[in-house]
Amino acid sequence: MKNTAWQNSTIDIKIKLAALWAAVMCCYVYGDYFSFYVPGKLDKFLQGETLLNSPIKLFAASLLMAVPSVMIFLSIALRASINRWLNIVFGIFYTTIMVLIACVSIAPWWTFYVFLAIVEAILTSLIVWYAWHWPTTIANSKSTSYE
Repeated sequence: MKNTAWQNSTIDIKIKLAALWAAVMCCYVYGDYFSFYVPGKLDKFLQGETLLNSPIKLFAASLLMAVPSVMIFLSIALRASINRWLNIVFGIFYTTIMVLIACVSIAPWWTFYVFLAIVEAILTSLIVWYAWHWPTTIANSKSTSYE
């Protein structure tokens, strides 16, 4: 019998972070989409009875959603030092928000929303963990001492 070892390629930390932010965004979109299936929610939406009932609230929500969207690109494009800290800071911020949302959304018809909030909190926690444990390299410095 042949002993097979599957090759496991190394994925760059930047790609991992971008993929995690993309997964977070998918959960956001699905959570908002599925919320329209909650009885009465679509009627309230069509009548303008939403949390986002002013230009300022709508802008704030847009800003809140723009950051994870942009982090998909920035996680790949930025240099490591700033990239690492942005992922840590925003990862902690969004983890906190999702835990709070999970806590205040507990109701029978909102179980899906709590579930997605928990998934999002796990994903953003992973972002923090990966960014915190960003791989380092030792700079190759020339020694001036003679041996």
